[in-house]
Amino acid sequence: MSIKPPLTSLPIKTEDEGFYSGFNFNITVTSKLAVGSLVLWAIAFPDQAAAVLGTLNSFILENFGTWYIYAMASFICVCFALAAWPSAGRLKLGQQTDTPEFSNFSWFSMMFGAGIGVGMLTWAVAEPVYHFKNNPDVIQGVVEGAVQANYLNAFKWSYLHWGFSAWASYAIAGLALAYFSYRRGLPLTIRSSLTPLFGKALSGPLGNVVDIVAVIATILGVAQTLGFGVEQFVAGMSRIGIGEWLVDADGNASTMGILVAVFVIMGASTLSALSGVGKGIKWLSNLNMGLSIFLLAFLMLFGSTWFGMEALFIGTWEYIKALPGMMLTVYQADGQEGVADKLAGWQGAWSVFYWAWWVAFAPFVGLFLARISKGRTVREFVLGALIVPALMCFVWFSFSGGTAIDLELSGVANGAIFGVPDGDKIFAMVQVILGDTLGWMMAVIIVVLLMTYLVTSADSAVLIVNTINAAGDEGPKARPHIIFWGVALGAVVVALLLVGGLGAIRTAMVIGALPFSLVMVLMAVSLLKAIYRDGLREKVGVPSTRTESASGHES
Repeated sequence: MSIKPPLTSLPIKTEDEGFYSGFNFNITVTSKLAVGSLVLWAIAFPDQAAAVLGTLNSFILENFGTWYIYAMASFICVCFALAAWPSAGRLKLGQQTDTPEFSNFSWFSMMFGAGIGVGMLTWAVAEPVYHFKNNPDVIQGVVEGAVQANYLNAFKWSYLHWGFSAWASYAIAGLALAYFSYRRGLPLTIRSSLTPLFGKALSGPLGNVVDIVAVIATILGVAQTLGFGVEQFVAGMSRIGIGEWLVDADGNASTMGILVAVFVIMGASTLSALSGVGKGIKWLSNLNMGLSIFLLAFLMLFGSTWFGMEALFIGTWEYIKALPGMMLTVYQADGQEGVADKLAGWQGAWSVFYWAWWVAFAPFVGLFLARISKGRTVREFVLGALIVPALMCFVWFSFSGGTAIDLELSGVANGAIFGVPDGDKIFAMVQVILGDTLGWMMAVIIVVLLMTYLVTSADSAVLIVNTINAAGDEGPKARPHIIFWGVALGAVVVALLLVGGLGAIRTAMVIGALPFSLVMVLMAVSLLKAIYRDGLREKVGVPSTRTESASGHES
């Protein structure tokens, strides 16, 4: 069978004039209607929305938890296979003459900032603390919770969720988008990554469905991030003395606190998105990177340095040793309310939730990674996107969570960290370390850092949703559409928080991520097929990039 050049043209219809000029009408309107309907439903029928979302969430966890676990494991396997595959690793994301636009340091910094941000400020303290008290090892009776012997287990399980698994999903999405856009000249949008499987059929309704699923997943994934951020932002504002009315009697964000926080965050992010990538987003990214380095350096120097080093080096080794078992084990409930049910409950609340979150976040982060990685080789991209950001996550978790646990174990904190809500734990920790006055000053810095991360995440998401709606074209400014998505994103966060708090956002995100998880598995298969066939093309001298062949035939 003869080997033909790949498909290098995928026309996607966009409007030539009018309100939707430059956008695909079907994708844009359908996405807006879906998101708008969710908001209106949650506001108009909150009890019904909460009940239906809860039922759907239980159904997905019961029937698709195994799917999420094995899908995420497959992403890690594909990434390491591509890095080890000699002919695949040498392929460039672009033409042979293309060189990387950014230095390695800038590239790593941007990757880390895009994929972590807000979640790191909440969970780098809160998750090790939780798993210090309870994790599968504790549930199974291997070790007692909340004791020194369980210290490294707390990090092993935290690293599972924020390490290679998270970044493998981002790497698959980013690599697929970069490969087909820069090597084959296809539009920088999700459907292009499936051309080896579906070919020119993706120009029509099938491709529209793929992009709509990606937009909805992105909105719900970023809404989850903003939901955590809003809770922590309110906690921080209360800590620095801006109104006790921001929190309720339990220390959680009040309704008014949620409304004020979302209004401030989404207003700033919409203005930033309107200013474009080169102005507002770039300035905010530089600011939050500088503040992040300052905060991390503070924790490394003035936190529990020895505990942090132990968690980083020994904890990472424990994680790597246990990774195959952790990522492939599926806990099944037996209805007896014993160990099996507790393990299944833990996995659904933690691992399955995280896998859905990373899948929902993958269109957003993947598109960003693709945009900054032109000229890199496949091996550079995979190892750079998988290992370096994961190691940075381990550093954050080890020194943040390690300090919190050490302060409680030693009795210095005396419950001040363990006893507050998750979003408030980092503020409580710095206050224990520094005291009231310096602790207040550090809390102000953390609030500013949190604000920049929230705004950067939201405005970048708005621009990327518009890029998908515009068939991969980053050109259309479309101010009304930017404003719509800024308002819609804020409305999703407010509506779901008021319906059922963070649990409602979590549920909606798990549901919205499920269809896109199938798209991502197909992206991985599509990528492997394309790289294999490009290898065959190289052997027989058939061009495999757009500049070498202006019109493609197959995938």
